Amino acid sequence: MIPQGFQVSVVLPAYNESASIGALVRRALERVPGLLEVLVIDDGSTDDTAARARDAGARVVSLGRNGGKGGALRRGIAEARGDVLVFLDADGQDDPAETVQLLEALGPDVAMVVGSRFLGTFDRGAITPINRAGNRFLTGALNVLFGTRFTDTQAGFKAVRREALRGVELRARRFDIEVELLLRVLAGGGRVIEVPVRRAPRAHGVSRLQSFRDGTRILGRIVALRLGR
Repeated sequence: MIPQGFQVSVVLPAYNESASIGALVRRALERVPGLLEVLVIDDGSTDDTAARARDAGARVVSLGRNGGKGGALRRGIAEARGDVLVFLDADGQDDPAETVQLLEALGPDVAMVVGSRFLGTFDRGAITPINRAGNRFLTGALNVLFGTRFTDTQAGFKAVRREALRGVELRARRFDIEVELLLRVLAGGGRVIEVPVRRAPRAHGVSRLQSFRDGTRILGRIVALRLGR
């Protein structure tokens, strides 16, 4: 059962996702319980992402230039009005309808729920072999260094209580924002759990993830946080 009284902000960092953003916003408006707003952070897009998101019913904050997912997500956290924030990738690979599972798991003693693709399912073409191997390696490294037992530390589909983010300082600029967010919430004493979700293939555009460069950056972020930097 979904706890009563939740006001949910769905936060979508987006860069040049005009082909998918409108349908994603509309589905979120239709399927996310307790929804207060769909907030799109347009990360310096050069296409009509912002216009299509706005036409679909989202509140849009446009950044002057592309600064990376980390910066866009930090801005989304600052701008969101809900007491529960749901983060979704704007490429349409995650289904907003599955937000229900995340919210149902967000009990009084839980600060964050992560939608794990590895506990759930990857549709054919949803992840490349190199990215699957990289995710497994990085998740394993984090688990060893922090004594945790997560399955998907790179997942972008999350629900988090706003109160768990108070006083949390996030610095990541790119895809290392996912592990930083996870580890900062844990460091603040918050309980983090995972639930299974489905990951669909990207229908439009291309991923901005650079496997080696971003994998190295993520590993560096994990090690730096373990060392307390």
